[in-house]
Amino acid sequence: MKRTTLLLLRLVIGGVFIWAGVVKALDPAGFAEDIEAYQLVSYTLSVAVALYLPWLEIFCGMALISGYWIKGASINLTFLLLIFIGALMSAWLRGLDINCGCFSGTTETGDYLWPILRDVMLLFAISLIWILSEKKANMQKQTNAIS
Repeated sequence: MKRTTLLLLRLVIGGVFIWAGVVKALDPAGFAEDIEAYQLVSYTLSVAVALYLPWLEIFCGMALISGYWIKGASINLTFLLLIFIGALMSAWLRGLDINCGCFSGTTETGDYLWPILRDVMLLFAISLIWILSEKKANMQKQTNAIS
């Protein structure tokens, strides 16, 4: 059961981040505009993030799906999700009417509750992936030590 749950979570969450990254990578200029609309970083940094972030999401998604570097991918995605949640909350509290940029134009402007809840759910799922994969690794170490 735990193996199936872990595999399913890795496939779904990895797929979500690959999809989000590919959509952003295909339109870096549009994604840079979405980032700049948050009014948190300079235009130059918005462009740099728009060029780098999609590839980080894609590689972390691939790591989750492949089962390699799960811990590193989980750490990176946790960090990213905390930043995303903070940026969304900041924009909401400041009354900005912007597209979240999460999936490049798929979220209507001014809608903050759903993207925040979605990111919290993703954060929870990544935590489960990390916990279950660590338990699996510890069980394998114990089995190898007995052998």
